Amino acid sequence: MDSLAAWLALKEVRGVGNRLFLQLIDHFGTPENVLQASVPELLQVPGIRGPVASQIAKQRRAVPDRVKQELERVRTSNCKIVTFADNSYPSLLRRIPDPPPYLYVQGTLFGDTANVAVVGSRNATTYGMATTERLCTALAARGITVVSGMAKGIDTAAHQGALGGGGATLAVLGCGLGTVYPAENRKLFQQIAEHGAVISEFPFSAGPDAHHFPIRNRIISGISVGTVIVEATRKSGSLITARLAADQGREVFAVPGSVASFKSMGTHKLIKEGAKLVEHVDDILEELNIEPERSSVELDGGHNPVPVTWEEQKILDELTPYPIHIDSLARQVPLPPGKVSSLLLQLELKGLVQQSPGKRFAKSDR
Repeated sequence: MDSLAAWLALKEVRGVGNRLFLQLIDHFGTPENVLQASVPELLQVPGIRGPVASQIAKQRRAVPDRVKQELERVRTSNCKIVTFADNSYPSLLRRIPDPPPYLYVQGTLFGDTANVAVVGSRNATTYGMATTERLCTALAARGITVVSGMAKGIDTAAHQGALGGGGATLAVLGCGLGTVYPAENRKLFQQIAEHGAVISEFPFSAGPDAHHFPIRNRIISGISVGTVIVEATRKSGSLITARLAADQGREVFAVPGSVASFKSMGTHKLIKEGAKLVEHVDDILEELNIEPERSSVELDGGHNPVPVTWEEQKILDELTPYPIHIDSLARQVPLPPGKVSSLLLQLELKGLVQQSPGKRFAKSDR
């Protein structure tokens, strides 16, 4: 049994989780040695029981067909398997309590001492998406690799921001590399693989099962020196990632939102509990002891250079990054409703206003 086949064969033994797998490697040196060990020898490893030892002993007789098929899928795809024994296995990930014995990787893994995770709501607001993209563009411009989960919303904005800043980004999937989820991110999947890597601990053809996502969150935080949360409700899965980051001894950051938005209640809770409040990229760089540049991109976008009339400015003064219905806006602006509608169209054409479904308007992220 060759080396890579032995890693996969040992991992598929029922009862051999990540921690026990690495205990066995620590005791015997290699998966091949584990599979060649006798039952009495296996029982010398703390935590192993008779039924598991017997199952391991059975695996050494031949490479299971499932393992052969998995290796063939990897061989014919544009990906590879990086094991815990490989030099390219992320060093930060080695330090968490239950690192995966191996990772499926499409793309290139770089050194991970400058990785920062940015995650948040799938149903993000215009404000959340714009803020995330600007923040990640600024991080990428400073040579930081942005890590996220390629989900809809904040994750997608994080990857796009990093790519827009000319930097690298890592996507940690809650499915196998043979499945693109969500499907509309197929092009983004390829872009990430070309400018970083898409990684997963799940078998190549594994689907996006609900229980996979909390599991993969420990890799997002574990591969990063810090985790930034943007827009999270009180029950958001992003708070799991924040808790895991804290448990792993990594820094936790949170971007504040509107006090009126339930989508920021989770991030505000994190700030109350001690997470570092992020107003601009330097807040992250300073906490991580990376020399900040005061010329970095501010999260509020700064002043807009596009010229506007005084009437258009009246509209802009009432708008925020959070969408507001046109009727509510018209009640706030001392102008006729028809004029408000016309001005909104002009501002949209100038790229200063963004319209959402249902005639809701917000300041543009440009």
